[in-house]
Amino acid sequence: MRIGVVSESHGHVGLTGAAVRMLESLEVEQVLHCGDIGSPDIVPLFSAWPTHFVFGNVDCEEGPLRDAIRQAGQTCHERFGSLELCGLQIALLHSDDEVRFRDTVQSGQWDLVCYGHTHVARQDRHGKTLVLNPGAIYRANPHSIAIVELPLLEVTPIPL
Repeated sequence: MRIGVVSESHGHVGLTGAAVRMLESLEVEQVLHCGDIGSPDIVPLFSAWPTHFVFGNVDCEEGPLRDAIRQAGQTCHERFGSLELCGLQIALLHSDDEVRFRDTVQSGQWDLVCYGHTHVARQDRHGKTLVLNPGAIYRANPHSIAIVELPLLEVTPIPL
């Protein structure tokens, strides 16, 4: 299974549209959005796939975002997402809560932890856990997303 991992759309429909077109060309089956959605207008752009959203620190208007996500038939995990895909345990959070992020990474409970907030693409291993930041759709140079092949946990960073 191929999943797309994105973060930091910050309400920018044009830049997010470019990321969505890239995800379409890469034939992903699901998308994880690691927060800082920024606007309910972003949510329908991901209608081609089951998409999992978490809130980030700029997502102050959680009510309208939550409503848009649910109306689109997508999954709103609030501030922390937990899901299983291909037999792997995946955590999804923004990482602005540094204690929660550190505890999640160090728990050994997860095969994959996807996060945002830093606007910097990065992948690290902590024991069995792959820790992945896809970079940012907005306010990054270059703008980037990531693709993860499951269950192999092979990451391909994608500059936009």
